Order: sequence, then structure tokens, then C-alpha cells
Amino acid sequence: MKTLKKTYSLKGMHCASCVRVIERALKKVDGVLDANVNYASEKAIVTIEERVKDDDILNSVSSVGYQALLANNTSDEEENKEKQKDLVSLRNKVAVSLFFGAIITWGSFPGLSNYAPDLFKNFFFQLLLATPVQFWAGLAFYKATIPALKNRTANMDTLVAIGTSVAYFYSVFVTFFPAILQKFQIEAMPYFDVASVVIGLILLGRFLEAKAKGQTSQAIKKLIGLQAKTARVVRDGKEIDVPIQDVVVGDLIRVRPGEKIPVDGIVTEGDSSIDESMVTGESIPVEKTIKDIVIGATLNKSGTFLYKATKVGSETMLSQIIKLVQEAQGSKAPIQRLADVISSYFVPVVIILSILTFVVWYVFGPTPALVFAILNSIAVLIIACPCAMGLATPTAIMVGTGIGAENGILIKDAQSLEIAHKVNTIIFDKTGTLTHGTPKVTDIVKVQSSKFKIQSDSEILRLAASLEKGSEHSLAEAIVKDAENKKITLDKIDKFKAVPGHGVEGFLKMDKVILGNRKMMEREKVNFKDSEEQIEKLETEGKTVMMIAVKNELIGLIAVADTIKDSAKEAIQILNKMRIQTIMITGDNMRTADAIARSLGISKILADVLPQDKENEVRKIQSQGKVVAMVGDGINDAPALAAADVGIAMGSGTDVAIEAADITLINHDLKSVVKAIILSKKTMRTIKLNLFWAFGYNIILIPVAMGALYPFSGILLNPIFASFAMATSSVSVVTNSLLLKRAKINV
Repeated sequence: MKTLKKTYSLKGMHCASCVRVIERALKKVDGVLDANVNYASEKAIVTIEERVKDDDILNSVSSVGYQALLANNTSDEEENKEKQKDLVSLRNKVAVSLFFGAIITWGSFPGLSNYAPDLFKNFFFQLLLATPVQFWAGLAFYKATIPALKNRTANMDTLVAIGTSVAYFYSVFVTFFPAILQKFQIEAMPYFDVASVVIGLILLGRFLEAKAKGQTSQAIKKLIGLQAKTARVVRDGKEIDVPIQDVVVGDLIRVRPGEKIPVDGIVTEGDSSIDESMVTGESIPVEKTIKDIVIGATLNKSGTFLYKATKVGSETMLSQIIKLVQEAQGSKAPIQRLADVISSYFVPVVIILSILTFVVWYVFGPTPALVFAILNSIAVLIIACPCAMGLATPTAIMVGTGIGAENGILIKDAQSLEIAHKVNTIIFDKTGTLTHGTPKVTDIVKVQSSKFKIQSDSEILRLAASLEKGSEHSLAEAIVKDAENKKITLDKIDKFKAVPGHGVEGFLKMDKVILGNRKMMEREKVNFKDSEEQIEKLETEGKTVMMIAVKNELIGLIAVADTIKDSAKEAIQILNKMRIQTIMITGDNMRTADAIARSLGISKILADVLPQDKENEVRKIQSQGKVVAMVGDGINDAPALAAADVGIAMGSGTDVAIEAADITLINHDLKSVVKAIILSKKTMRTIKLNLFWAFGYNIILIPVAMGALYPFSGILLNPIFASFAMATSSVSVVTNSLLLKRAKINV
């Protein structure tokens, strides 16, 4: 059955335990295969069977007290407006709550109340101010708590609702029935200040948290802002400006100096220098001419050119990058799942601890025992908010994936970012990865034959190019291109057949022509021993040698060399210094592979590896206990990329390879492999520090809130200070994640 992956925007989440509640509700829906809720991005990525309706998902979320909306790529602006509206509403509630709370505190706090107007000291006046705070500003707490209790779950809102409600209704009782308390020798003192100020401070924390969380997704906003708004399209012989959404595949588009390229396409006329830094992270402009690919949202520096649109709308590279980054920021790292599980058990445990605190203080506490019991149990409920735990991982992941996108490193999911820092072995495919993948013919050698008289090198090249014209291999392209440059007319080949990892064969008239490596010659029983010395000489120079035979007799050798990427040697050197083992995998023979590996400083070579065997080689190394990253670019690399712990695809590679990979390097720079590992290390360091503070904060302050210090120092944690500490912990975790933006990953 066909499966779909859909993204939903969520409203009403306030802590990590909310994540667990929503995920549990979503997974109960028939046809939902997986649900991944992210607290920081406020998104749910749900994998469903095609038959599942959106209403089924939306209803399951609303049943547990939250709201879900189907996220749409075209509604980013609308979603931002909605968030801004919510932020303004939250700001107003914070202002009213803290203002009213301050007045109540002035009129009721011991010592401070001596300087307050009599009106502020009036219990009924305090009730008048506290009521809108409790039931207007604090309405969200009740809205989330009631459905949660119906579903026998509890979250952060449950803690706040219970805590502030106890303080509020106790104070209402004191206001209307002071004599009853005085009969039990309990001072008739309301605690409206506790209820109002706690709500105000928690809402303030959420307001600051929401503002800070908005900054963690700036990378997405930057990418969306790169898109051109219009395109100059050639239609009916005229150039007209049309909105970007009206461009269709096949349109001819004119781009002038200083303009953004609207959509992806291929240059058909003219040439220019294009700044692709906004997409690839590379600062040096790239020269483009006819048949070159141009990327939408990049900047035309000089020259006017025409190009044909090949990808528009959601198919453009920029749209795909935005989608990939959004999914990565919404995904969940394994370390976060642990925090979510702990948070789901944490809230019920806190409620039990709060009840225990009340009982102990009421039974064993000093006079007035009831007041001490109420205040300390409220402090436990307020201080134990698991917000910081819920924010610790996703905020860092959002910042980390954003930094990656800005540097031309696209990270598919949080799990890949987490695993990357553990990598201790990296396997590099040779052609197109370590090398440019655009080899050139360097040598053509005639071989004396008893059957055939070969007059010139051109004759060998003609036969080889005629045969290779049907092949898609990069070496074949080099031979055909060399023949075209020399204006050699090619022959028609019949019964063409490619033998993966070996070579190609076909028939020229009645003669069978074979072109390939040693394995191909051995397979076809072609004797090449007399030419072995010449072959070895070329191979020690780092050239790939192909042999050509007609009617099973060798007639010539063609040597092809691929140039090594400028960034390859430096990247390998840095990885070696980091004590990460580097391995090169190639279908070339050991002698050719060794020449390239030695020039780069690669420590291990896997040569003569057939395309279908690359995956097996990856698994062999993994079986030795190694954490393996595979870097490749071709279709034949896809299985190995998928098998590796972290698959890294070059952005110049095929769509299949990019789809199979966990990380894509769209800037083609191999030093980005190092950057990805450094970014992973820095992100994980931030996550661990966040979790340390989040867990440490709760472990230290819950006992203090319960009154553990009172027997020794007489210190108790006022619920107001508890709410301030809770708000501060959440904001500090987000702020620490934002500091990751300053991380330097350049090498």
C-alpha cells in the first residue's frame, strides 16, 4: 500500500510531555505508521497510509487538547502572521498578568504592604484583579488540562493549572470565610499574588521562549527570502515579466546582470558568471556557458543570457532544499527520544511528589501547617516544569541544520546529525567524488596485431568512441568527447551491451568489438600479456587503461585520466589529523587506485570493486565495529550510501544517490565532509550541555521546593520564585542553542 509523509502545524504545546501525548494520540489512528512531533518547530511529521484522511489526524490531536493544521508550503507567510498574532496576544496577557500581579503583591506581601494604598490591601479588590488573570490569561492552562485528564495524561499545563487553582480557590475561601480559618488559629491571608504572578511569569517565559524559538528557524526564512518574485520570459517573440509562479517548464527566460535567476534551467544562449553562494555556500562565482545548469535564486553577476526552465515551483533545487531543511528541523534525534520518554513519566511523578509534600508539611510542619503545605506543594508543581528538557535537543537541531544549509550542507534528519560526530571511518568513491568525474583521454597506444593493420591512433579512437557512444559511464563520455573534438566520424554499432564493472561490447558490421578492463578481456579470452608492461606503466601514472579488441584480438590501449578535486587532498589531510580512517573504493585496478590514493594520503584502498559489491564492502567494515560514512555521487553508490551509518552524497550527483544519502553536499567541496562532522560535534556538545542544565535544574530545585533546606536553614522556595526559575531555565536552554550560531565550522 502506498504511504505518504505529511507535515502538520501544531498549536497549544508547552512542554516535552505534550510531545509524548500528541505522538501517542496520533499513533492510535488506524493507518498511521509513524508520528514524529517536534516541540521547538511545533510540527508533526506523520507517515500514513494513503487511505488516512486529514480529518482523522486533526481530530486525534484535538481530542487530547491541542490543535493541528495541515502545513502547506505556500502558506508560510500566513503561518508567520498567525504566529505573530499569537505572540501579540501572549504579550498582552503577560502585561496584564504581571501588572495586576504586581499590584496584588504590593498590597499583600509582608513588609511591602506597609507602603501600599488601603485599596490594594482589600481582599475583594485583590480577587477582582486576580480573577481575569486566572481565567483569561490562564485559560490556555485549563484548555489543555481538561482533555489531558480525560485521556488520563498530564503535562506542564496540568501542573500550572493545579498549582495556581489551589492558590486561587484557597484565597477565595479566605476572602469570603475568614472566620472559619481563624477558628483553627490560621491567619486569614489570601495568596492571590502567588496565583497571578506565577501565571504572569510562566507566560513571560513562554513569550521569551517563542521569540527565541523564532530565531532558531531563521535559516528557513533566509532560504525562502532568496526566491525571485518575477521572471522575464520570452513568449511569442517578446520579453515579458511574469510572476514566478506563472513560469512553466520549457519557458525561455532572459537574465540580465545583477538579477536573480528565477528557476532552475539550462543555458541556451550567452555566458555569464554566477554567484551561487546563497545555495552552495561557495563564495567564488561560477562561469556558465551553453548547456550548463543554472540554479534558481542564484545571482547573475555579469553577462546576459537565455536559458530554458527545466524545474519550476516545488521541483526547483531551492524548494527541495527548503523542504529538506524543514523536515530535518522537524525530525527527532535518538537522544531527544530519551528526553521525551523521561518527560512523559516526569509529570505524574511530580504530581505524586507534590501530594507527598502537602501531606508531610500538613502532618509534621510548623504552624500554620496548612499554609506551608499548600505553598510548598504549589512550589513543587511550578518548579518541575519539563519545558527545558523538551527544548534542549530540538532547538539545537534546528540551529545546527540551519547552519549546515547556509554552508551548502543539507542534513536529511536529526539522527544523521547526531550519528555524524561518532564517525571514525569514511569511505570515498573515486570517480566524481575524489575526482571531478570528467576524465580526459591522455594516451592512445597501437598494439601490433597479426590479423589487423591499424594505421593510426584515430582508427583506435574511432572504434572505441563508436562503441562507447551507447554507454553512460564517465570514461565513455571522455572517449566520445575526444573523438568529437578531433572531428572523427563514428560508425554504427549493433547489439550494444554494457557489462557493469567490466566494459562494453558490440558488433561493427560482422566483427565483434570489445572495450574494457582486464576482467573484460579475461572474460572474452583476449590475450593481453604482451602489453602488460605498457599497461602497468600507464597505471602507475594514475591513469585508467581500457583495452580494445576486434574479433577477440587486442588492437590498442586507451588511457584516461581524471583530475583530482582541489579540495580532496586538504580534506583527507584534516580527516587524518582527526584520526578518522579514510578509505577509497573504486572499480579501477589496484595499481591505478594506489597512485591516486598515495597522492591524496588515503590510508586504505578497495580496488576492483564491482558496483553491486560496494554495499557489501561497507557492511564488512561496519562488522568490525566501525561507524562508517560513505561519500559518493553515482547511481551505483546509492545502496552503499543507504547501508552506511551516514551516507553523504555530492550535490552534483544523481537524484537517486542524493535520495539515498543522509547528508548532501551541494557545494561539491569535500572539505564540507569535515565541516559536517565538526557541525555534528558542536551540535551534540550543545545538546548535552542543554540536557545537563535541564535535568540538573530539576534534580536540584525539586528537593528545595519540597522544603529539604528548611530544617537546616529555614529556607523555603516561594512559588513566585519557583515560576521565575522555571521560566529562566527554558529561556537559558534556547539561548544556549542560539549561541551555536557563532560556532565556526570552516576548515
